Amino acid sequence: MEVAILTVGDEVLAGDTANTNATWLANRLTDRGARVVRILTVPDDRELIAETVSRWADAFDAVIVTGGLGGTHDDVTADAIAQAFDRALVVDETVREDVIATVAAYRDANPETVEAHDVEIDVDAWAALPEGSRVLLNPEGLCPGCVLENVYAFPGVPTEMKALFELVASEFGGETLSRTLYTPQPEGSMLDALSGVRERFDVTVGSYPSTKGRNRLKVSGTDPDAVAEAVDWLRERIRVVPEE
Repeated sequence: MEVAILTVGDEVLAGDTANTNATWLANRLTDRGARVVRILTVPDDRELIAETVSRWADAFDAVIVTGGLGGTHDDVTADAIAQAFDRALVVDETVREDVIATVAAYRDANPETVEAHDVEIDVDAWAALPEGSRVLLNPEGLCPGCVLENVYAFPGVPTEMKALFELVASEFGGETLSRTLYTPQPEGSMLDALSGVRERFDVTVGSYPSTKGRNRLKVSGTDPDAVAEAVDWLRERIRVVPEE
């Protein structure tokens, strides 16, 4: 299964917010056997988001979009996904009720903050999702997510994104598996071994240098026997140390 991850947000591109969502998602998807083939960050630009979603939905098995959902002026992701599939934005009554309940719970828990800052919520703006999408109610926050065909949309707040991903995690999978080796050897001393393992086995090998004294080798493939044989072959040719 090939998956592309699209992160939306001017704040990510400006460096104000670290893109931990993409890293977390890529790790969870890889653990489930899927292959992450694209990671891209774009600004809060409805046309650009819509064009990217439309293109990627045709090219890959699944597209995950994080960020830009909600009811503020720069939250354009729901509009963009609706545009990509030529759908209208609609408000499902279940979603509206969930948003109202979440706002009410916040008001009850924070009465002084609500009174001091005159908090007002446009419920329909927060609840609107592309017509025909599958609703993902948010157990951690105000903004719902959704699934439209093979496009999954999650809020950008990390705790909310993670909660919604777990609701659909079983829908992602694949046959790719990985094994990781750690070595104190410099990358330059392993060139023959890395070249040889790629020639002999149907696997991919990533070499990731570290300044902390241990380099990391990641062996991946869809054949468990080939991955195991490649790992054994490497162990005979490089010094391997335990993971700390």
